[in-house]
Amino acid sequence: MPHGTAAALSPAAAVRRRVTVRGIVQGVGFRPFVHALAVELGLSGHVTNSARGVLAEVEGEPTRVADFCARLTAHAPPLATVTAVAHQDVPVRGGTGFAIRPSEGGAGRTLVPPDTAVCADCLAELADPADRRHRHPFITCTHCGPRFTLTTAMPYDRATTTMAGFPLCAACEREYRDPADRRFHAQPVSCRSCGPRLVLDVPADGPEPDGPPAGDAAVARARALLADGAVLAVKGIGGYHLACDAGSPEAVQRLRERKGRGAKPFAVMAADLRTAEQLAQAGPAERAALTGRRRPIVLLPRHPRAPGTGSPLLAGAVCPGSPDVGVMLPYTPLHHLLFGLPGDPPGPRVLVMTSGNRSGEPLAIGDAEARERLAGLADAWLRHDREIAVPCDDSVIRVRADGSEVPLRRSRGWAPVPLDLPVPVPPSLAVGGDLKNTFCLGEGRSAWLSAHIGDLDGLATQRAFTGALGHLRALTGVRPVLVAADRHPGYRSTRWARERPDGPAPHLVQHHHAHIAAVMADNGLDGSAPVIGIAFDGTGYGDDGAVWGGEVLLADYRGYRRLAHLGYVPLPGGDAAVRNPYRMALSHLRAAGLPWDPDLPCVAACPAGERRVLERQLERGIACVPTSSMGRLFDAVSSLLGIRHRVDHEAQAAVALEAAAREAGHATGQDPATEAPGGRGRARPPCAFALLHPPPAGDGDAAPHRLDPAPVLRAVITDLRAGTPVPVIAARFHHAVAGAVTRVCRTARRDHGIRTVALSGGVFGNALLEESCTRQLTADGFTVLRHHHVPPGDGGLALGQLVVAAVQTAPSGQETENSHVPGSARQSDRHQ
Repeated sequence: MPHGTAAALSPAAAVRRRVTVRGIVQGVGFRPFVHALAVELGLSGHVTNSARGVLAEVEGEPTRVADFCARLTAHAPPLATVTAVAHQDVPVRGGTGFAIRPSEGGAGRTLVPPDTAVCADCLAELADPADRRHRHPFITCTHCGPRFTLTTAMPYDRATTTMAGFPLCAACEREYRDPADRRFHAQPVSCRSCGPRLVLDVPADGPEPDGPPAGDAAVARARALLADGAVLAVKGIGGYHLACDAGSPEAVQRLRERKGRGAKPFAVMAADLRTAEQLAQAGPAERAALTGRRRPIVLLPRHPRAPGTGSPLLAGAVCPGSPDVGVMLPYTPLHHLLFGLPGDPPGPRVLVMTSGNRSGEPLAIGDAEARERLAGLADAWLRHDREIAVPCDDSVIRVRADGSEVPLRRSRGWAPVPLDLPVPVPPSLAVGGDLKNTFCLGEGRSAWLSAHIGDLDGLATQRAFTGALGHLRALTGVRPVLVAADRHPGYRSTRWARERPDGPAPHLVQHHHAHIAAVMADNGLDGSAPVIGIAFDGTGYGDDGAVWGGEVLLADYRGYRRLAHLGYVPLPGGDAAVRNPYRMALSHLRAAGLPWDPDLPCVAACPAGERRVLERQLERGIACVPTSSMGRLFDAVSSLLGIRHRVDHEAQAAVALEAAAREAGHATGQDPATEAPGGRGRARPPCAFALLHPPPAGDGDAAPHRLDPAPVLRAVITDLRAGTPVPVIAARFHHAVAGAVTRVCRTARRDHGIRTVALSGGVFGNALLEESCTRQLTADGFTVLRHHHVPPGDGGLALGQLVVAAVQTAPSGQETENSHVPGSARQSDRHQ
């Protein structure tokens, strides 16, 4: 029997097999692929979606059935991810033909694919005047387009998406039913006749007799408005963006002032890869990330020899003070239309494309909501009538020197792809932290990290958290019996977990332990051996009530010991010290016994009256919580060097310090860590932190070592007064921090025999520091674990909470073998 012919065989000559395929296999063209494969091999049977995955029964010659099963995973569609395939022989039924059956309900779990960029085939049709989808803003097929943000329930069918309200026209119906068509059973398929409708609202125009511009006219007018310097609210697949011409200083400044964004960098969208490469440096790995299916924002280093942004396509106000430019490429048909097709009037080649919200608020997704919340920010609204089921902001990544990627914000393109867990967990929810919040659901060996929620400061963001949780629970089927949260008593996420009327009391996990657990899980460690965990960030609630953030832990999933930490200094005024780094600089100088000499930039930056009050405050310890935060030390050195004395967004001073340090490599041919002051004379010895050893403790546990930054601060001041360029001093400081990490890890290896070091916490979003620590530790014989799938900052915190809570609450017979932390007691056990 030739391939492609499904004919009945005698029962003795045929076999029938039921195949269950699990993974990301719905919404990616898997059923059409199964249908085509079965027809090619001349097999009969059927395929359907179910809550368990894709179910197929095939019948025919044994060799062809075996070939079908082998090719099912080897030749799966490009967007599919097969995690498991189960086979079961069933009785032969006879019959001919192969059918796609309606979806089945029932219990089980399958995976929803993430939203992906429009594919090349759809783009070719978009630009083809002879194609019936020419300029259709919602063109898609089985290989591309939105999935996660339009899916409302499982199994995945048009009826369970926000396309349910758009009945297929006759032409689209034919394509949908044709096994040979690229849109065979593509649920978001549509055209101009039956799909969503694009409309531009321009309040300044007033009521128009024929209604607002729609379709092609809406896009053309929107492009013209952008070219004229307007700010547009543009509805995408996961929410609204605020867009303007990135090359117009006036437009960028107008958007910055309206949004109340201060100096925080904007992300930009370049029309194409060639344009992106004019904005910043992009190597092969960066180009691959820019052009891949996920299309994240990629942080690209500025061109080293160019002043300002390094490109006339970017106004200076786009990303002031940042060493990187956040760049992405168009990922929806509408984006490509905004930049224009061949023959269209020219518009901007680079657009600021920032989240459609006011600072501190969640992403706007509804049309009425966007008109209300973005009033006063946008000059016009480019909207459509396809609803967004759940907000999903753009992801942000950085590419390391070795070509690996680290997500700094894991959202569109990643959510809700599951993470493989190295240990099993019961049905669980980890609520994460209050900054850069994401939550995590888990069950068995899988975890689902939410899209980026944001900072849980306001009620709107907290409502967005609750809505996103309900959506992800509906898609995954996870019903938590265990809830994990941060130990901070004032965290809104922790309070939410405690106040849930229908759930268990939360299991509290120390902040920095969660960071180290997250990077361990990210690297597949089962927790059977502890690691040396370096947890550097801005703030985290410590076991002693202090603000931790410069921590060296000996940790596994069951517990941790604090081996060392940055020496405590007062945090004068709490948030006031965070907003004004000169306060942290003065606090560090006082703790180091260094005078507040008026020639120091941080002293000069502090008003005389405030300086007198601050001195009394530090003397009396009023409103001065002690902190070991490495993030606050970076702030202090930034102010001490005169780089940044006040900030209006998180990590601004530290990022500016990193930017200065990166300049050092271009300003001098020598190693900035050993170059002589002023770039002249003999090489100087590198400055180093003092490692202070504690006296023996009476309870059998050694007290933690203390990293004292006083010698480094003295060296910084000496270099300043010697006229050493600020970028060189900044680079030396980074080198000193990496040297301190290496030194304390050597001590831990000597005392405990551990050779694996895990780097986590928001400070390791600093590319220069992470690379320097990795290089020094690797050269010293350590195995270094870094983040690859979840952010090192608080956006990855929930994964660590999830695993720690599951292991710490597991029945004794289910504990991980050999999971222990050297020492007579665990801090995790003492502070529950």
